Amino acid sequence: MAETDTLPAIATRREEATGFFQKLVSKGLGWARKNSLYQYPFVTACCGIEYMSLASARYDIARFGAEVPRFSPRQADLLLVVGTINCKQAPILQRIYEQMADPKWVIAYGVCASSGGFYDNYATVQGIDRLIPVDVYVPGCPPRPEQVLDGLMLLQKKIQDQEHKLIDRASPKLASGR
Repeated sequence: MAETDTLPAIATRREEATGFFQKLVSKGLGWARKNSLYQYPFVTACCGIEYMSLASARYDIARFGAEVPRFSPRQADLLLVVGTINCKQAPILQRIYEQMADPKWVIAYGVCASSGGFYDNYATVQGIDRLIPVDVYVPGCPPRPEQVLDGLMLLQKKIQDQEHKLIDRASPKLASGR
């Protein structure tokens, strides 16, 4: 038996220790991110009335850490698409999504945002997932606030279970294109 056969056990312990701290950091970041969602409401139709009831004392979205709407996509990490999206609004919605910093999540609020609803015509986008990735679909026309809170809790679980890194940084690109 060679002496180097015992060394991988030491290397494995180091990897295990690094993995342990990465998991601990990821778990802490997941907990913090799921309880501090800054939403950007993209409200276009009648679901907006039900959306406003979420902030009322009866439903109290503040319990989930998502009560503060941001009116700049650069300050938000949750895009709530509330209502029907027509073809003229599609590039605007895509641009808003692109302006949001990572990590970011999207909730399709109501049947019109999820699948176009009863607006099955040439001018309506048949679901926002044709434009941007969607994390949670909330059904209903309009959805009840309880359904939205269920969708928010589902998103929180998804965020908690994701892997989070302390620094998500891509390697810098050189200006010369190399």
